[in-house]
Amino acid sequence: MRALTFAAALIAAGLAATSVQAKPRTAVFAGGCFWSVEKFFEATPGVISAVSGYSGGSTPNPTYDSHRGHLEAVKVTYDPAKITYAKLVERFYRNIDPTDPTGQICDKGPSYRTAVFVSNAEERAVAEAERLKVEKLLGAKVTVQTRNASPFWNAEAYHQDFAKKNPAHYERYRVGCGRDRALKAVWGGR
Repeated sequence: MRALTFAAALIAAGLAATSVQAKPRTAVFAGGCFWSVEKFFEATPGVISAVSGYSGGSTPNPTYDSHRGHLEAVKVTYDPAKITYAKLVERFYRNIDPTDPTGQICDKGPSYRTAVFVSNAEERAVAEAERLKVEKLLGAKVTVQTRNASPFWNAEAYHQDFAKKNPAHYERYRVGCGRDRALKAVWGGR
């Protein structure tokens, strides 16, 4: 009887554990052109969605033609039971040139600079630890900023899922920009 009661308790505990799902979380990353960052994160297991937009500036309702002070950024909604925040930050770093202070690859200027936007002390600690790890790994100064989270503004509809909706255009941009070649030069087999 005890064995049966114990088995029933285990089954009940298992059902309770599986019925509770982790609440989706969000993270915001600025990694140059948001098309490439969005495409990368959309293909990342555990990511629910990736939305192109603007963050970091003070102008409300920025647009592509008027987003002074903002960075092109991507809001990532993810399932923390499938991918951790630390893993997202690590993967973000591997998809950019973290040593470029002027933008990313062929996209230069203030709106193309890189940043990890953090919502709390735990996220800040993760972002800073990854920055230090990457500096040591690359043997170079990392210029990715760790910034406090600020309002995120969705980019215009034509920017959303750009690589999916316009694969030929995106591929021409990516090849012309030299993104893959540049990332290979930075990261090699690391």
